[in-house]
Amino acid sequence: MKIVRSEAHRLHFPKGELYGGVLVRPFECPERWDYIMQRLSEQGLQQVVDPPPLDMTPVRKIHGEDFLSFLAEAWALWEAENYAGEAIPSVIPARRMRQKAPRHIDGKLGFYCMAIETAITSGTWEAAQSSAACALGAQRYIAAGEPHAFALCRPPGHHAGKDLYGGYCFLNNAAIAAQACLDSGAARVALLDVDFHHGNGSQDIFYERDDVYYLSLHGQPQDAFPHFLGYADESGAGPGEGFNRNYPLAPGTAYDVWGGQALEDACKRISRYAPDVLVVSLGVDTFEHDPISFFKLTSTDFSVYGERLAKLRVPTLFIMEGGYAVSEIGTNTVNVLTGFLQG
Repeated sequence: MKIVRSEAHRLHFPKGELYGGVLVRPFECPERWDYIMQRLSEQGLQQVVDPPPLDMTPVRKIHGEDFLSFLAEAWALWEAENYAGEAIPSVIPARRMRQKAPRHIDGKLGFYCMAIETAITSGTWEAAQSSAACALGAQRYIAAGEPHAFALCRPPGHHAGKDLYGGYCFLNNAAIAAQACLDSGAARVALLDVDFHHGNGSQDIFYERDDVYYLSLHGQPQDAFPHFLGYADESGAGPGEGFNRNYPLAPGTAYDVWGGQALEDACKRISRYAPDVLVVSLGVDTFEHDPISFFKLTSTDFSVYGERLAKLRVPTLFIMEGGYAVSEIGTNTVNVLTGFLQG
């Protein structure tokens, strides 16, 4: 399996995250990447390459130009105010406020942010670009005829919408890769999101489109971040009606329900859709010991569902998303990949 990763991910690492009313060390941290790389090596998955330079063409088809300009200039604008800390919004446009981008960086941050746990640092934009480049680098292998590839993206991406960031995400790597698949000749792409948290950004991007079928298994929004999207009745709109499928699941969900019912139904739908490419938003925060999630999958379960995905017999591109039980993230991520290779 070809694996694309970049050391530039280390440029993004905020000092703190707002959690439970206090600033804590961010759950999304550089050593997540290190543990995955270590486990890949231990399992003999060593076809590892750096990404090519980022092609902004598919990025611009996914994200608005104003939003991309904001990400590129946010840190410079923050520094120009002589602020001492990292860039975190202090105000957001709530109900009945104007949805209009301000000039001042405080307002800009709130306008483009969907979750204020996510800080911007001096290296965030470069790291986000390198993460998207990894996704596109792995997609090129699929376009060239490889049956599978893995993009070890950091920061993750599936919470980033057309014009918003948050949930540790800045550019939507999976959506960008799906767009690149279409641009490379695929007529239909399925995007399966197995991260614990609903990929609100991916749903936002493709909700009115009929060329990408988005399916997400996640903690029910009444109880889990991002709270305001991911309900079962969200099925798409306009041309995208019927191309969005959510599986919100209750606290304590174990593999019998997650895999035996929800994933199995999703796989059957993907088979009927017959995509040219399957993109998997691979979050392993469904793990039973993840600190910010509430599913009960075991490490063995990740191997089992990797094998199930292989049975779809579709070119498959894995894009790394979440997973915050850091010492086990390597085992759980690589279990999916090795299960897939053995399936």
